[in-house]
Amino acid sequence: METGSVADSLLSGACVFFTLGMFSTGLSDLRHMQMTRSVDSVQFLPFLTTDVNNLGWLSYGVLKGDGTLIIVNTVGAVLQTLYIAAYLRYCPQKRMVLLQTATLLGVLFLGYGYFGVLMPNDEARLQQLGLFCSVFTISMYLSPLADLAKVIQTKSTHRLSFSLTIATLLSSASWSLYGFRLSDPYITVPNLPGILTSFIRLWLFWKYPPEQDKNYRLLHT
Repeated sequence: METGSVADSLLSGACVFFTLGMFSTGLSDLRHMQMTRSVDSVQFLPFLTTDVNNLGWLSYGVLKGDGTLIIVNTVGAVLQTLYIAAYLRYCPQKRMVLLQTATLLGVLFLGYGYFGVLMPNDEARLQQLGLFCSVFTISMYLSPLADLAKVIQTKSTHRLSFSLTIATLLSSASWSLYGFRLSDPYITVPNLPGILTSFIRLWLFWKYPPEQDKNYRLLHT
């Protein structure tokens, strides 16, 4: 087997492994909801936006004929749908959750209609869909910046997940290299903010370690 083929296989495997590891961090929230039969401290929008993101990239992978994208985003969509179903089961305000879900799914289906009907050929459809997925992914990676500002303000990292930060860093780095290997900027570029925000989170964990966070909370009780 050629060296290039081995490197491609290893890189593809890394993308699958690290990304599914990132998606599986939601299992702790799932266990929490099942054990407490509530959604206290569990955020719904990350599940929903990640699910929509997975469905978008799944469509891109099918159109491009990329098995790595198809596998990762199929499993990711199934997991996120499972998290959404559990949240809906234990959430007391189901109407708001259903409204948010219907709104984003409506946008997604409108996008499917646009790309499927108005795009003249597969190449144009692939480029437009790639651009849409890239913009959506970048917005997902940049959306937690407000939370990072709160971490600096409170000098507390309790709202951050260290395991999710590591998983996001490894996943984003793998996909950036994978996109570079394929000469696909729609894969490479949107994962660069994930690397940047992950390093910012790691710096915050170093700046405000858990022990300092505990002492900070004790001083303010």
